[in-house]
Amino acid sequence: MINICSHYSYRSPNLQVLSIKSCPHVTDETMSKIASGCPLLKELDISFCYQISHKCLALIGQQCPNLRILRRHLMTRFNPSQQEPFLPREYLDTCPQDGDSEAVAIGKFMPQLVQLEIRFSKLTNKGLALISEGCINLEHLDLFGCMNVTSRDISNASSNLKQLKTLKKPHHCTLMLESNTERYGLWQLYDERFQTDFFRI
Repeated sequence: MINICSHYSYRSPNLQVLSIKSCPHVTDETMSKIASGCPLLKELDISFCYQISHKCLALIGQQCPNLRILRRHLMTRFNPSQQEPFLPREYLDTCPQDGDSEAVAIGKFMPQLVQLEIRFSKLTNKGLALISEGCINLEHLDLFGCMNVTSRDISNASSNLKQLKTLKKPHHCTLMLESNTERYGLWQLYDERFQTDFFRI
C-alpha cells in the first residue's frame, strides 16, 4: 500500500492498494493523474479528502475498472470540536460535499465494488437507491453517520443487494444479514420501532 502524501508517484501500473486518507492538498487534478496511472487499482481510501469531488469519483471509476473497495469517510459536523484539531473549520466550509452527486458517480462508474464505506456522507434516499442499483455486487456497506437516510430507505435499497453480508447503519446498529428471512424480519421490526424521522437532518 502506498500513501500518496509521502510518495507522489502518479504512474504505478501494478499498484492495487492506495491510501490518501486525510490529505487536504490532494485535489481532483492530482487524483485524476493517479487514477490514469493505476489501472489495476482494487482498493482506495480517499477519506477526509475534501478537495476530491464527485467528478473525480466518476473518473476514478472509469480509469480503475477493477476497483473493489472504496473508503470515503467524512468528518461529522454534529460536534465541530471533534474535527477542528484535524481539519480547520474554514477548510471544511469551503469544500462542501454533495452526497447524492458522489452516489451517482459511485453507482454509475464503480459497478464492481464489493465493499463501500461512506461514513457521514450527506447522501439521501435517492443517492442510496442509485448505489444499490449500480453496485449490485456489494457485500459490505458502511453507512454509519449517514443521517439523511432512514431504515425504510435502507431496507428498500438493500433489496437490490443480494450479496450483502454486512450492513452498518447510521444509528450505530450493525446488522448481519442472513439467509433466514424470518430472523431478518425481527431485526427490521426492532429497527423501525426505534428509528424515526427525528434522526433526519
